[in-house]
Amino acid sequence: MARYFKQFIVHSSKFIVLFSLLLASCQEGGDAGDLWGQWRLEGNDDMYVSFSGTITQFRKNNGQAVFAKFQHEGDSLFMQCSSIYQEKSDTTFVEDDFGMKPFTNIRLRIDALDSDRLLLSKDGQHWAFEKY
Repeated sequence: MARYFKQFIVHSSKFIVLFSLLLASCQEGGDAGDLWGQWRLEGNDDMYVSFSGTITQFRKNNGQAVFAKFQHEGDSLFMQCSSIYQEKSDTTFVEDDFGMKPFTNIRLRIDALDSDRLLLSKDGQHWAFEKY
């Protein structure tokens, strides 16, 4: 009986360690922290920005989307957009529709961030997002 109990303990501890590692690797949002989730541009039911891990997505309801890598450091947000097919429309989408420039090196100030609201600014421009 003691032998079976010892085997049970050994196998159970392996399961617990594996489960703990999996749980830690699947934390909601990963590196995104408080930015994690989908944010809707206030006053516009068509424009969204989503954050997960180290990836962000600019999206409109018409299906147009552009991805970027991002870093959140203190009160700064750095984004590096990329266009899979090198299409000018992707650059126009981020720079003109969202007003965030330049496409490959966006640097924004985070003026406020809580569970419901994200306020960004750069050179006198302001963007207000609400958690969606």
